[in-house]
Amino acid sequence: MLKLSFLIGLLMAYCYVAQAQDAPKSYVSAIGFYNLENLFDTIDTENVSDTDFTPNGEMRYNSKVYADKMNNLSHVISLMGKDAPDGIAVLGVAEIENRSVLEDLVKQPKIADKNYQILWFDSPDKRGIDCAFLYNPKYFKLKSAKPLRVGGLNAEGDTLFTRDITLMSGLFDGEEMHFMVGHWPSRRGGEAATAPLRQRAAKVCRQAADSLLAKNPNAKIMIMGDLNDNPDDISVKDIIGAEGKLKKVKPQGFYNPFFDPYKKGLGTLAHNDAWGLFDQIIISEAYVPIKPNSWYYKGAVVFNEKFLTQKSGRYEGYPFRTYSGAEYIGGYSDHFPTFIYLWKNKK
Repeated sequence: MLKLSFLIGLLMAYCYVAQAQDAPKSYVSAIGFYNLENLFDTIDTENVSDTDFTPNGEMRYNSKVYADKMNNLSHVISLMGKDAPDGIAVLGVAEIENRSVLEDLVKQPKIADKNYQILWFDSPDKRGIDCAFLYNPKYFKLKSAKPLRVGGLNAEGDTLFTRDITLMSGLFDGEEMHFMVGHWPSRRGGEAATAPLRQRAAKVCRQAADSLLAKNPNAKIMIMGDLNDNPDDISVKDIIGAEGKLKKVKPQGFYNPFFDPYKKGLGTLAHNDAWGLFDQIIISEAYVPIKPNSWYYKGAVVFNEKFLTQKSGRYEGYPFRTYSGAEYIGGYSDHFPTFIYLWKNKK
């Protein structure tokens, strides 16, 4: 009986080892977006409305504030996507003034080891704020990039000077992927009155996506950014065609992982005590089916850790921002960041 028990145990151990050896290796990575809330340098730039964000401006935006903000933002980025071995592999950002501030950001000690590379184009926004990408070259190899002009007229019939949408394409761990990041026109002037401006931005994104899908029906595309609209608004749900349920996503369609969190009451910013989920990452249908040696969607996160929440005062419960009016309060951003996980099985 002792010998029989030993043999059975040995056989079970052998079966376990064999199964472990045959099991696919799993890999996880993370893609994120973060509105950095007025990440200006301290220099008054000609022809740009950035005077408030200078040492002598209304915000008293000096070198200490700038250094604090850099430290705070890099701390948040270092914590995003922690279930992935190297954290965030590709990060879309908004409300940055120029390439210089991004160069300072990626050198911060908390994220310097990521060796983030920068993709940035100057856009015609009157405030001088743009969108950009940071990407880890260990995962992403840039092949091409271009700005997509939104253009058009604003609600008053004047030329719209707003942020471009940045499109970059390349190889993510050897697999072709395309990323768009935008900061769609704001709701200043009223949600209904400005809705056509965001719908125009959505059309620019959808047209760019359709061009990519015409070349490759299985193209892997992500549309991310501060959309200034919620997942159930016309711009996102109808023009992009971003479905809130995986089973409804059709070939060459899009899935919005942040639709359900929004419906459950989660948000990335608050205004007049109402939450909105403007900061979204929308993915093409090609990320949905599980295929060997291919990256697919695994989960979505609104990164709303307690330290990112205002504890008291006028904005209690809101994202912990840098300023309360013109008073410096030392926070992070008036938006929570978001990210999604990708998963890959290799035989």
